[in-house]
Amino acid sequence: MVVHFRTSERPYRHRVDAWSEVVGRLLLPLESRTSTEDFNAKMLVGDMGPLRICELLTPPGECIRPSRLIGEQNQRLYQIDVISRGTVTVEQNGRRAHLGAGDIAFTDPALPAAYNSSACTHVRLLFPRTMLALPATDAASMTAVRVAGDRGSGALVSSLSRQLPRHLDDYDPAEEARVAAAVIDLLTVALSAQLGRAESITPDTRRRALVHHIRAYIDAHLGDPRLNPAQIADAHHISLRYLHKLFESQETTLSSWIRRRRLERCRAALLDPAQSHRSANAIAAAWGMANPAHFNRAFKAVYGLPPGTYRAGTLAHQEPDGSVTRPRHR
Repeated sequence: MVVHFRTSERPYRHRVDAWSEVVGRLLLPLESRTSTEDFNAKMLVGDMGPLRICELLTPPGECIRPSRLIGEQNQRLYQIDVISRGTVTVEQNGRRAHLGAGDIAFTDPALPAAYNSSACTHVRLLFPRTMLALPATDAASMTAVRVAGDRGSGALVSSLSRQLPRHLDDYDPAEEARVAAAVIDLLTVALSAQLGRAESITPDTRRRALVHHIRAYIDAHLGDPRLNPAQIADAHHISLRYLHKLFESQETTLSSWIRRRRLERCRAALLDPAQSHRSANAIAAAWGMANPAHFNRAFKAVYGLPPGTYRAGTLAHQEPDGSVTRPRHR
């Protein structure tokens, strides 16, 4: 279940207290140090497998987690905060991290912490400690350390984490578990790289993280009709043979994965009323499928109808307000 909460729904004098109560109940207790009555904040909270995911929109302010608010639940969890907008300063273990848009901070909820922020939007993830494949001593040395969100594994953690609140109802339980594992695998790699201890990552974690990197690379290059296995292998400094072996463990082939992702992008464009002026073949070409006959066959094989017929049947269900009732195709 996804929970939405807005302080604007409460009387001015109760807003800060209401916010603290909801944060403590749905996340972990924090003590707000703001005294303003005009406290406008929003949150969206939900679970994805073992992850508790929260997007928070907050005004400028400060909050702390003193020792007296640390309970048994805190001992079982780790936390990351990923900044979407604004700036946040995180303090823990005698360290201070200054975060801007895209940046990540890892913290241990079992220890006191302090947060000071501008008006900001950020995503908070809480997850079981057992998911993080790092020794406790390494994890302790990474609290309140800025992890840049614009390069390497940090960029993938940042991008994926900021998208999660939009997809809380999109996956079945098995998919939720895989997505959660992907986020924490990438976080493990990002923290290990920051520590300079990439060699401490287990082979399984390293292999899974590499698959996530490759998938992100494919998504970023779907529009290039020249995208091919050799290019992907070169970009990741691995052999073509090893690349294909990685995808064997994913119960699909590399070519099938690329085709599936392109068809998903084409389907989304066909369902978009704002793109109704574009032909199906033009959309396909924009996503790297330049052969109309091949595109039509592949689309029908997956979605049961040729792309033009699929689009016509969908847009016929457009509502007066411009929304679209989309048929379910699995």
